[in-house]
Amino acid sequence: MSQISERLLFWLPRILSIAFVAFIAMFALDVFSESHGFLQTALALSIHLLPAAVLALVLIAAWRWDWVGALLFAVLGGIYAWKTLPAHPSWTFTISLPLFVLAALFLANWILSRHPRPTR
Repeated sequence: MSQISERLLFWLPRILSIAFVAFIAMFALDVFSESHGFLQTALALSIHLLPAAVLALVLIAAWRWDWVGALLFAVLGGIYAWKTLPAHPSWTFTISLPLFVLAALFLANWILSRHPRPTR
């Protein structure tokens, strides 16, 4: 595996995870469309940002340990799919599919980084 592909496989899941956390965090902005007081809006915003915070914590762990990212992103994708598939299949694919892709990318990086490169 070339050094460019190794670097790409290292950075791709991390960059995509950051983008996915930002995507999930955008859903919290709908609290500003309601006309509530400051404290109620702050509470609603913090509750709506919980999924993004969980994903950010998973990303922090995955940044250091790829296998942890593979496991946790797959588990989160499975849980979300299990909870939403019967009622909202489009939501399931919008959220779970990227989580499974991230899990696969972290797993691929973990597996390929464990094999030593042949010396030339």
